[in-house]
Amino acid sequence: MVKHRKPTLVLKAEELARAAEILRSGGLVVFPTETVFGLGADATNPQAVAGIFEAKGRPADNPLIVHLASTEQLPQVARCVSDPARRLIEAFWPGPLTLVLPKQASIPETVTAGLDTVAVRIPNHPLALKLLTMAQRPIAAPSANRSGRPSGTRLSEILDDLAGRVDAVIDGPSPALGLESSVVDVSHGDQRPPRLLRSGSVTLEQLQRILPDCQPPLAEPSSSDDLMRSPGLRHPHYQPRAEVRLFDDPAELPVDPGARTGPLMVLALTPAQRTLPADCHWLAFDSLEAYAAELYAGLRQADRLRARQVWCQRVSEQGLGRAVMDRLRRAAAARP
Repeated sequence: MVKHRKPTLVLKAEELARAAEILRSGGLVVFPTETVFGLGADATNPQAVAGIFEAKGRPADNPLIVHLASTEQLPQVARCVSDPARRLIEAFWPGPLTLVLPKQASIPETVTAGLDTVAVRIPNHPLALKLLTMAQRPIAAPSANRSGRPSGTRLSEILDDLAGRVDAVIDGPSPALGLESSVVDVSHGDQRPPRLLRSGSVTLEQLQRILPDCQPPLAEPSSSDDLMRSPGLRHPHYQPRAEVRLFDDPAELPVDPGARTGPLMVLALTPAQRTLPADCHWLAFDSLEAYAAELYAGLRQADRLRARQVWCQRVSEQGLGRAVMDRLRRAAAARP
């Protein structure tokens, strides 16, 4: 059971100095990034990092991403940076790309789930970068939500999940991208081609323009090591309380009250074609980018509406669609 601290502070952008001091003193701070909100702690402080796992209810074998203010901090967290890694850094940092690199000894094993690698990125968000600069140390930060739930992209969602479990939340704009960062394993240098482990807004096609030999995610990871090197692969993720089902054609949907046992939520690129019953809530997006940005908010809305099911429209697994489908499949996975 988590030990509740004093009430969670909600800090404005002009109060970043206070947030940075909380981080330096071993506390937990939720901050916005361009992807989702992150739950941050000093990555060099094992007790602070343990607080992340306690607050989220996160399994200890799920590694964390370390966030940096600049590439000058890389030697603090990574033993070496290969040429492929440097090329990706030059192309995509700051931005929604996480690189898996050989771990520096100063990073606690609690951050890396005991692995000899560490996941690192520099976010492309002004508040996040300012906070990281003021904190003057690497910050470990998974998504700000209870473990297994859809990631947090709204302040209200953060407080629903984590109020009383963290020291402070920075009230900033909602993340623009809405999906977690892409994760690429470049820890093997020239010994093995880079591999995309988790899809995100930096697409496989974009990565291959920089590194033509970059491999797509494994359909079936061959070992626990393949699963563990990236967050978001080993355990259930992104799941609302409502049952999630996927569809291609709106004709598949049980929109008539007699075909279902309770309220229904639909997330789709296709607008509703007819007037729907009051308990059928249809959320249509006008682009794939909007679908990605609002997916988690839509899943959480389904729970607020007490929907029994949420049906999500499949998209083509090209470009950003690969990341959207990854999240949809995980959201729809059978509960343990």
